[in-house]
Amino acid sequence: MTPLIELVNLKKYFKAGSGYLHAVDGVNLKIAEGRTMGIVGESGCGKSTLGRLSLRLLEASAGEVLYRGENILRLGTRRIRELRREMQIIFQDPFSSLDPRMAVFDIISEPLIEYKVCRDRALLEEKVVGLMETVGLAENCMNAYPHEMDGGRRQRVGIARALALEPKFIVCDEPVSALDVSIQAQILNLIMDLQETMGMAYMFITHDLSVVRHISSEIAVMYLGQCVETAPTEELFQNPLHPYTRALMSAIPEPRLGKNRGKVIRGEVSDPIDPPPGCRFLPRCDFSAAACCGDIQLKELDGGHFVACRMYQTT
Repeated sequence: MTPLIELVNLKKYFKAGSGYLHAVDGVNLKIAEGRTMGIVGESGCGKSTLGRLSLRLLEASAGEVLYRGENILRLGTRRIRELRREMQIIFQDPFSSLDPRMAVFDIISEPLIEYKVCRDRALLEEKVVGLMETVGLAENCMNAYPHEMDGGRRQRVGIARALALEPKFIVCDEPVSALDVSIQAQILNLIMDLQETMGMAYMFITHDLSVVRHISSEIAVMYLGQCVETAPTEELFQNPLHPYTRALMSAIPEPRLGKNRGKVIRGEVSDPIDPPPGCRFLPRCDFSAAACCGDIQLKELDGGHFVACRMYQTT
């Protein structure tokens, strides 16, 4: 399947004191049209940075971001502006991502005006009302301000704004983590319905494995800036291979009496500033060996299941 977007050895280093913080370090991913790639990992592993690099909201230190085969990191201002119509983002916090001085109509209509999609006021109003209906917002919310709405409605406004230009690729940066559980289900179902209707591709960033299993076609597990395992969703849940992935899976709460016996990861997190070569999970791994200090790359085993672990590397 031809990828809509492909990340090739993507890196982002931030200057930190006397060294560089390796926020994203050599990530390779492919997302096909109409598919959802879930990005999971603990806080600070580089998930949100990866999403912003994919849209060139941050400038990469190295690597490529190919959209329909075109490297967007090399494009000039005019061309990247054109591609903004096809690549959008839904932010984590629906309150801070909306301008508190703008009413709902102005927030949703802003990209339509900026890209001259609707030059006529009547057509603009019709388009905004249509977007509001699509995301389940009542028309009487049109003149409301963000502070007058609850979190679910604010997030629907953010989704409507992201959909305004009919994009082909959307980065969903933990879009439900700030919402109540009942509202989370509504927003997740909305996102999935929109994908089925409009055929968009998603990069869905979250730390909640239950959520990512519900919505994703494939999943990539990140640890300290690197992908340690990628696989189709059900394959990953049925057959997790990397020790870090197994630990994450064991931490999923189960509805049963008694204690939930998740695996406790021992040891300390590696220093992300100028990290040593080899597996970054090495100090916390129960299966560590001298070979873990070598060059560990993602290796495909079968069925699109990739893992970066010396136990699965060819000798």
